[in-house]
Amino acid sequence: MSMNTSSSSVQVQMQVAVPFHFEKCQSMSQLRQYHSQIIRLGLSSHNHLIPPLINFCARASTSDALTYALKLFDSIPQPDAFLYNTIIKGFLHSQLLPTNSILLLYSHMLQNSVLPNNFTFPSLLRACREIQHGMQIHAHLFKFGFGAHIVCLNSLIHMYVTFQALEEARRVFHTIPHPDSVSWTSLISGYSKWGLIDEAFSIFQLMPQKNSASWNAMMAAYVQTNRFHEAFALFDRMKAENNNVLDKFVATTMLSACTGLGALEQGKWIHEYIKRNGIELDSKLATAIVDMYCKCGCLEKALQVFHSLPLPCRWISSWNCMIGGLAMHGNGEAAIQLFKEMERQMVVPDDITFLNLLTACAHSGLVEEGRNYFSYMIRVYGIEPRMEHFGCMVDLLGRAGMVQEARKLIDEMPVSPDVTVLGTLLGACKKHRNIELGEEIGRRVIELEPNNSGRYVLLANLYANAGKWEDVAKLRKLMDDRGVKKAPGFSMIELQGTVHEFIAGERNHPQAKELHAKVYEMLENLKSVGYVADTNGVLHGHDFDEEDGENPLYYHSEKLAIAFGLSRTKPGETLRVLKNLRICEDCHHACKLISTVFDREIIVRDRTRFHLFKMGQCSCQDYW
Repeated sequence: MSMNTSSSSVQVQMQVAVPFHFEKCQSMSQLRQYHSQIIRLGLSSHNHLIPPLINFCARASTSDALTYALKLFDSIPQPDAFLYNTIIKGFLHSQLLPTNSILLLYSHMLQNSVLPNNFTFPSLLRACREIQHGMQIHAHLFKFGFGAHIVCLNSLIHMYVTFQALEEARRVFHTIPHPDSVSWTSLISGYSKWGLIDEAFSIFQLMPQKNSASWNAMMAAYVQTNRFHEAFALFDRMKAENNNVLDKFVATTMLSACTGLGALEQGKWIHEYIKRNGIELDSKLATAIVDMYCKCGCLEKALQVFHSLPLPCRWISSWNCMIGGLAMHGNGEAAIQLFKEMERQMVVPDDITFLNLLTACAHSGLVEEGRNYFSYMIRVYGIEPRMEHFGCMVDLLGRAGMVQEARKLIDEMPVSPDVTVLGTLLGACKKHRNIELGEEIGRRVIELEPNNSGRYVLLANLYANAGKWEDVAKLRKLMDDRGVKKAPGFSMIELQGTVHEFIAGERNHPQAKELHAKVYEMLENLKSVGYVADTNGVLHGHDFDEEDGENPLYYHSEKLAIAFGLSRTKPGETLRVLKNLRICEDCHHACKLISTVFDREIIVRDRTRFHLFKMGQCSCQDYW
């Protein structure tokens, strides 16, 4: 009788402790109050009251919280498997404890004769940073009798594909009598992660039943390898074959595909579906929507979506994306104002924030502002500049004609400049016709990246501007000797939900005859208002331009895309073109005239930024 009374008393005490509204705990100080109440009630050694506290400490992700979690764990005289699993999983989530320390906790568990269970091994396998550790855990998994447990085996597959041990992953997969969707999806994601996309698709095809996660894994594989058309084909097949509704993961993946192709109409459809079906916006999905509108040329819509997010839901990724979008569109002042608003909202910027901010300054010619923020990043936030930050500063100075200062910055970098930083300086030398420095840097860049045709082209154009045709010919021969082929220029335009692609000078397009006739008509209209092809930097007779063909200037890919758009849209409709290379000076000039002659807004997204052509002007103000 007394035992029942005592048991009831403990239960009552627990009920008193737990309704302390721990689920509403939002700070370490509140957690300490909750812990103090547990101690006062004499329940401090109760194994089932401590794990929630440890979980909270792990989510807090600070060193103080980590120390407190260890203190809580040490206060339990006989921790059981549940408690060990909690602290292992919590520290895995926090990423504050080194992997070896997590494995030491497992060793401590075994030394105390606490048997692991099926919840122990998945966390341990995800904690492994070396395949040898994973193989040891694999052996223990079988030793303790979990060799047929599907969750543990799926975790093994994930571990092996993480280390590119694909044959081992395949062997584990084939030991599963009835693989579930996670088994299949883990295998698909692991082959695709290492570039084996076609092999991943073959496995995908073998799946007896496909759920949303498996469809998304395959579509994501295509998107991550820039095979956007195949991602859209699979997306259409999913909608036709599958009863699963579009979830936030598929939406995020396909919005990235829309971004890659500049497929605005498809992106709008997905966004409307999200709103219509009440799909919850997490940080990835919200950022994907903003990014899609930014990179499809709808800056106002991107800003509208961003500002419609409640303040607690404006994650740092969303702020970074919006600042980056403003940077790409050449709105440097607006990017700076948004950064200041970010600080007012107490959102702590990271290295990506400053990378986008410096890019915004570079694209808008805000030299002093860029210098200040480069210093501010280090002085105020303690963020050490990475190679990309130095590249932005070289771009900022180089665009402004301060080539020697850019060179000085490179010479004073704490690490050797990579080929991207040097290539940026080479571009500045070409723009400002600094032949001597450009030749020196160009030679270095070519030796660092001997198979990149763009490096040869940039130096050759520098020589061509100076009339040094013999040097152009030597570079041409060097390319031939090394077997370097020029990357073809291509442009894409979306019309009525379909993306059309054009290659410079191509004659194999299904409507080639009609297309070239439209280009001819378009150019004749331009000539009537004074258009003359700008041959500055074009390598006459040397077959060396970025986009050569029978008529390399007249048939650049963006001209083909714009001509096609003019022939397939109503007067006044905006044309949006995506281009894989930097727009050349002749096409830039032609686009300004086309916007006037045909009374159209034309938005071109090239390799580095956006150009909005309207009434004979460009948003970049000829600063690109």
